[in-house]
Amino acid sequence: MTVSTEIARTPPHAAHKSGTPSPREQGVLWDMEEHFWTSGADNARATTATNAVMVFPYPPGILQGDQIWPLLRQKTGWRSIVVAERRVTRCRDIAILTYRVTAEKAGVPIYKALCTSTYLNDDDTWLRISHQQTAVT
Repeated sequence: MTVSTEIARTPPHAAHKSGTPSPREQGVLWDMEEHFWTSGADNARATTATNAVMVFPYPPGILQGDQIWPLLRQKTGWRSIVVAERRVTRCRDIAILTYRVTAEKAGVPIYKALCTSTYLNDDDTWLRISHQQTAVT
């Protein structure tokens, strides 16, 4: 009797071939993400896809497309941020950034959150297609 020792192989799928963006690409992505927090809603809109989805602590919850911008007029423009525990992965034309943020601005309590942003590289231009925040208390 012969016993097979062959291990089941993972099928060749793009999701199994994820890696890390180049250092230059990582710099571009992290700069975009930091400006998302500090440069106001107009900058955030310019670097976000038209029908993007964003998830914020309730309320407001889940927003998509034009629903996002009235909220971001209030929630961006932080005076300073600290981004820690940065991680980034890339699979073809998609990059996912995950991090912990501490954000500060006058008249508002310090905000701490765990965040994820997903970017799509479309014709050599990175655009945010989703963003999610989980408040840390």
